[in-house]
Amino acid sequence: MLQAASLFNQLLQHFPRTEFAALVKRHAAEYAAKGFTCWTQLVAMMFCQLAHADSLREICNGLACSEGKLVHLGITNAPNKSTLSYANEHRPAALFEDLFYTSLNRFRDQQGMGARKAKFRFKNKLQSLDSTTISLCLDLFPWAKFRRAKGGVKAHVLLDHDDYLPSYVLITEAKKSDVRVAQSLDLNPGSIVAMDRGYNDYALFGKWTDLEVFFVTRLKENAAYEVVESAMGPLPRKILADQLIRFTGPKAVKDCPHLLRRVVVWDEVNEREIVLLTNLLHFGPTTIAAIYKDRWEIELFFKALKQNLKVKSFVGTSRNALLIQIWTALIAMLLLKWLHHLSKAKWSLSNLASMLRMNLFTYRDLRRWLENPFGTPPLVPQSEQLTLNLD
Repeated sequence: MLQAASLFNQLLQHFPRTEFAALVKRHAAEYAAKGFTCWTQLVAMMFCQLAHADSLREICNGLACSEGKLVHLGITNAPNKSTLSYANEHRPAALFEDLFYTSLNRFRDQQGMGARKAKFRFKNKLQSLDSTTISLCLDLFPWAKFRRAKGGVKAHVLLDHDDYLPSYVLITEAKKSDVRVAQSLDLNPGSIVAMDRGYNDYALFGKWTDLEVFFVTRLKENAAYEVVESAMGPLPRKILADQLIRFTGPKAVKDCPHLLRRVVVWDEVNEREIVLLTNLLHFGPTTIAAIYKDRWEIELFFKALKQNLKVKSFVGTSRNALLIQIWTALIAMLLLKWLHHLSKAKWSLSNLASMLRMNLFTYRDLRRWLENPFGTPPLVPQSEQLTLNLD
């Protein structure tokens, strides 16, 4: 028989209404609300993300065009532009932040997305740390001043390499220092963090080494150090040097007096040397090189987020509205990653997002649609169709 729920409806079912209602109550998000619920706001903003709507008008008109199908989504009518705009400006963005983390934990626990990928033999938690800047027009977003004639916000992300989903996200103004965010992180001993050269900070290296938090990063070209010991004998392929070093600069000696490791890797693709710095003294040099190479996954995450979801243009200009849109984009990314995890088809995340965009209100079983997105929905069997007696 025909599937009685649209794909959009089946996706929204992954956010239990009772759980969402508890979050709404915790944040008092519907205080003095008059008919327009937080659930309706969530549906509208998820439609914005998954349908790639560019404005409040597109969101409201897009939902209005599917008026007869909205009751299955838990709403009765499409919202008005002014009502949605007011809600995005005044309702707490922390509600959607909490929904993201609650949903993230549930997807990992119930949907099987948290299983470690068999890339490395070690059991340490591997994460990568990076940030991406979202440029804004300073005339429209005067609160987000970045440079003299440019605005922006920055999303700091700690990506878990077990499932390549964020375990921590912090959204700040673009001028916020990456190093300060790294210093504020609460990481478990034994964790390994891969990060780029922008996080070079002697105090950070010293603090993490004291806490037994491991890192792999690029060494600054102007770093002053002395070689304490060099690996003897033949080195593995693509490894040019493997050394124990100690910083010699006055500030570096004070902030990070520990022995660190310098590994020089040959990049065959770009034909250049990559100089890595780490406090992992017991891993092989090829493993250290592979850890840093896997850091590229966070760049792919940022690329997928910006290409497939609405985080480069915004339907509101207030700080609160912008935060709500970014958090709903991250929630939508959870859904896309889960669909990609389930899909047996060898399609990219971008193709999956495009196909879903065109089939949001298609009445198909979600898992069957993933297996055969170009198939037609099954027709009602002849024996189950109603017949008219005209005698």
